[in-house]
Amino acid sequence: MSDALTVAAPAKINLFLHIVGRRPDGYHLLESLFVLIDWCDTITLTRRADAEISRVGDVAGVAEADDLAVRAARALRDATASREGVTIAIDKRIPQGAGLGGGSSDAASVLLALNRLWSLRLPRSELAAIAAHLGADVPFFVGGESAFARGTGDLLTQVSIPMCWLALALPSIRVPTRSIFAQLQLTPMSPSAKMNVFSEGYGRNDLEATATARFAAIGKARTALSRASPNARMTGSGGCVFAAFSSAHEAQQALGNLPKDIDGRVVRTLARHPLSAFA
Repeated sequence: MSDALTVAAPAKINLFLHIVGRRPDGYHLLESLFVLIDWCDTITLTRRADAEISRVGDVAGVAEADDLAVRAARALRDATASREGVTIAIDKRIPQGAGLGGGSSDAASVLLALNRLWSLRLPRSELAAIAAHLGADVPFFVGGESAFARGTGDLLTQVSIPMCWLALALPSIRVPTRSIFAQLQLTPMSPSAKMNVFSEGYGRNDLEATATARFAAIGKARTALSRASPNARMTGSGGCVFAAFSSAHEAQQALGNLPKDIDGRVVRTLARHPLSAFA
């Protein structure tokens, strides 16, 4: 058995995000379609001779104790009473606060990779149960396929989505998810998705108006991409804005509409997580 593993942690987008209610404990109920994309962080996990779990290198703005990747390793060790240790190194490429799920994906990849590195042999269902205590998006990344999400994001139904190319507009802002949800003015709504087959451009992002009111750059990015696609919208709680296309060339052309102060990137959707064979 190897003493180290280097694995990918892919980003995601929400093709739509509907807020359909709020539980008595304050958590919002949603409907969303999560899709993986081929933009990844890289995580190297190295087995230690002791039982310590530590991170090497800095992750901008994230203390080691708050890092979901570190918390995932500790949660897995505690759940299994393992005496193993690991050093975690993260090469961050996915921007934080962009609605792309980078931190949650890092946590899921740590769970999947350590399950192998530590020879725990837990089924994916048990890893997903551990993931649920780390964050709403983490079980999706453990599941490893496109999924229609209900509840707080914890009720997942895997769906098949045709591959497409995405133009991403990436304002240089970091959007705090918790405060966007806190500021959301919830109006009476009912669940809107009655099926698991969705047409191109279906739905909306109910967090977009709140996020745009606070961060004007999101609206600026959406306006720019809307020149190439009427279905351009924000993903997650922002601030990344995306538009879908049938070819990489069309997506690249759409980025030509972005103002110089907003970065852009072309990505494609993934049918399966790079670690789909790990559990």
